Amino acid sequence: MVIWNIKTEIMALLGIDLGGSKVAFALFDHEGDMRDKETLSLDSRKGTEVGNLIAVTAALLLAKSARDGDAVEAVGISVPGISRRDRGTVWAPNIPGWDDYPLLKEIKTITEDIPVTIESDRACYISGEVWKGNARGCNDAIFLAVGTGIGAGIMVSGNIVHGSHDIAGAIGWMALERPFRSNYTICGNFEYYASGEGITRQAEEYLRNNSGYRGELVTAKGAKITTRDVFTAWQNGDPAAAEIIRRAVEYWGMASANLVSLFNPEKIIFGGGVFGPAVELIPAIRLEAEKWAQPISMRQVSFEASALGGDAGVCGAGFLAMKYHEEQKRIG
Repeated sequence: MVIWNIKTEIMALLGIDLGGSKVAFALFDHEGDMRDKETLSLDSRKGTEVGNLIAVTAALLLAKSARDGDAVEAVGISVPGISRRDRGTVWAPNIPGWDDYPLLKEIKTITEDIPVTIESDRACYISGEVWKGNARGCNDAIFLAVGTGIGAGIMVSGNIVHGSHDIAGAIGWMALERPFRSNYTICGNFEYYASGEGITRQAEEYLRNNSGYRGELVTAKGAKITTRDVFTAWQNGDPAAAEIIRRAVEYWGMASANLVSLFNPEKIIFGGGVFGPAVELIPAIRLEAEKWAQPISMRQVSFEASALGGDAGVCGAGFLAMKYHEEQKRIG
């Protein structure tokens, strides 16, 4: 089944995109047009406080949509981690207390008979691009998400790859160099160097190891370097930032080459908070990937930036809600 050919009479869809620091809610019609959106900060919430925020806000939006004459008929939720779909629980490492959080049970207290599906943010990113972004018309495409961490939403023959336990696409753990270092156990070799946190980590290591450096990455005492600081310094010609970004490009290129060789996709879509400022590096990433990838497959693939930016997750959640609703109608 090709997932973008779904025809439906659904009146309205609710997509919810949970991140490490905020949660977005959006109402869509069945054509994928966003009618309303609200974003809330998680602040210092943890555990059930986050679940309650999602449930209460969703209840308000469901009621508002019903008053407007467009009752929501399906809900999709994007989560930053692992959605254990067989149990309805979520592992989200950035949210304290969410090691095996019963999110489906929480949300069903307010949605009642409305179908609810919970997916990883990786699956939602590529689904959003299929529905309304740069992967429209694709059967085989990959969303490479680079933000605080790194993940990949992988679509093969029109279907999202989940793996046996819904962990497929956790490519931050991709091994791209040897020998193994114990530092990689926290997030994986690829993510250690080339995620948003990885880029700032490299900048901090550079400052520790180069006491004579007096460039733009030197911050006020106690101030933390940000990814934006590194990109700004790189754009201004700072040599330390240039070295850090060059290394990140190598990692992004090698990882992309491995994805191209493994999956032979039509497109790799680059998104997440780092792409963003790294969008202009996509041609350089492609040049690096060409050194490593299966050559015929590499000539066939397109490297593109996300068309949806920060809305990819919430759009994908809305789309997967629609898909799940249709599946449930066929079953029952």
